[in-house]
Amino acid sequence: MAFLSGIAQFAEANPALLASGLQLLTGSLGNGAGNAGNAAMNALAGQSEIFQTSMYAEQLAHQERMQMISQSFDEMMDQKSESMREQNTLRDVNMAQRKADNAITKKFIESITE
Repeated sequence: MAFLSGIAQFAEANPALLASGLQLLTGSLGNGAGNAGNAAMNALAGQSEIFQTSMYAEQLAHQERMQMISQSFDEMMDQKSESMREQNTLRDVNMAQRKADNAITKKFIESITE
């Protein structure tokens, strides 16, 4: 069992080398060994395909999480920008009101001093 586990790890690390080694093995041992080699290769290919599919699914889930985080961040920044615009508008209105108050006060003082 440990031998098969070692082959599986070797196959994941070196699939091309394993395939060429199995071709040599099947050619040298004959037809019966060739069928066993083909079965082993098919099993390894199936295992590799399952692994690749699971990795792809994990990558898609990660991308979806990152998209949700990015969207949440963008919404937060939009809200912050809108809040800052509102504060600036209120500050501008307040400044205009102060200028108007100062102008009225100046005119009032001028009318008193005349």
